[in-house]
Amino acid sequence: MVSAWVVSDTTHASKSRGVSTLDYVLVALSGFAAGMINALAGGGTLVSFPALVALGVPAVSANVTNTIALVPGYLGGAYAQRRDLVSYVTRLRSLVIFAAAGGLLGSILLVNSSDDLFSGLVPILILIACALLGFQDLIRKQLVKRRAKIVNVGADASAVDGGDEKPTSTVILCLLVGPAAIYGGYFGAGLGIMLLAVLGIALDDPLPRINSLKSALSLVINLVAAAFLAFSDFVVWDIVAVMAVASVVGGITGGRIAGKLNPKLLRIVVIAFGIAAAVKFLL
Repeated sequence: MVSAWVVSDTTHASKSRGVSTLDYVLVALSGFAAGMINALAGGGTLVSFPALVALGVPAVSANVTNTIALVPGYLGGAYAQRRDLVSYVTRLRSLVIFAAAGGLLGSILLVNSSDDLFSGLVPILILIACALLGFQDLIRKQLVKRRAKIVNVGADASAVDGGDEKPTSTVILCLLVGPAAIYGGYFGAGLGIMLLAVLGIALDDPLPRINSLKSALSLVINLVAAAFLAFSDFVVWDIVAVMAVASVVGGITGGRIAGKLNPKLLRIVVIAFGIAAAVKFLL
């Protein structure tokens, strides 16, 4: 199958020409898969972005289109986990600012990147995302150990001067969420895993609760990036329309079945897909 989604000479995403029903079916399936994977653990872009490129959409345009299309999926995932998010309302007031600023900066960098530059960076970005996903369990174990040390130090300090560690934890989170948000606004693949790692440094909470915060921040980052990118000349709107609906269904589905699927098997499938995409770009 040869795609017909093109971008004009003025870099304005043009109307699709000669696109088959099968093309749209594949777009919908990639959107559903990405929405579900993002809600479960992150890394959905490793499926949807290569799918759009394989259909013939130029790299920068594919990334911009993908970012806008997956926002409803992030909304669905965050909504499905809203109960676990209640305890983070106070922290969110600070974190949202850094997440929004980072998402905006990343999207600005994206639209100012040439297609050749972005295409050259894509294999590296995809492999970084695959590494984050592949070493997710190891990252979590290290975070648990690090958090235990932080808690012990905080407990000792509190015993001496009655100090409270929570404000410091929020500051640390804000400083770490910012760079992760810039990455998310620029590319987004592996953002969920990156956020889980960042949040685990300063939070001593069960993973399902941290995952709900990750989903909320992912939504903010992508929503701000999408709002900016929507006014760029790189959006293929017919793809957005199809993927957006599919990603909502995928996000809600992923949020509801979180914990029921085998996470290791899911990671293996996504990583394999990501590595194959990276190799294709390199070649």
